[in-house]
Amino acid sequence: MNARILIVEDEPAIRELIAVNLRHAGFMVSEAETAEAARVQLDAGLPDLVLLDWMLPGQSGVELARRLRAESRTAKLPIVMLTARAQEGDKLQGFDVGADDYVTKPFSPRELLARIRAVLRRAAPETSEEPIEIAGLRLDPTAFRVRAGERTLDLSPTEFRLLHFFMKNPDRVLSRAKLLDNVWGDRVYIEERTVDVHIRRLRLALAPGGHDRLIETVRGEGYRFLPR
Repeated sequence: MNARILIVEDEPAIRELIAVNLRHAGFMVSEAETAEAARVQLDAGLPDLVLLDWMLPGQSGVELARRLRAESRTAKLPIVMLTARAQEGDKLQGFDVGADDYVTKPFSPRELLARIRAVLRRAAPETSEEPIEIAGLRLDPTAFRVRAGERTLDLSPTEFRLLHFFMKNPDRVLSRAKLLDNVWGDRVYIEERTVDVHIRRLRLALAPGGHDRLIETVRGEGYRFLPR
């Protein structure tokens, strides 16, 4: 079945441009002009990805993303922000509220399609690998589940893939570029500082059980996952 994309965009011309390109690429598309209208559609059924504008009438896209991440039903729903807000601080805020990618206007439809496909690939469960257990953390790629003792961790798709890559490469110093290539994909145009934002979010998720200490910052080099 082709992936289902919900476009949340209040400018009709931009929404139509995106919808035409997505349908031409084989995606199933639904549309909403506001965050409130998007919630109605999400309540009726979850898409495979939400393409979300920041500047919406009423509730902003950032606030909608924050609420989706806070609810268990939509916590892992892939979100791509699409916005004219191109400052570094805006991008970091978008990632901090849970966006899996951030595309700025004006945009290339071909690049947007490539980045949507990349996020969908990252969100797909890894079905060919065995569970990994290190220092009390157990990651099951098939079930898309991470447990710390008896507690199940609530991770976004990007955080899950980041932790998976760390656990497959314990005690190795991994540069930001290496993490970008292997977690985000080498055809996705994301700044290296984005890695730091997701590392911070991953550490927060691991902190209740003390497992945040397993991710070590190596000054000037990157990060290392400590297998103990």
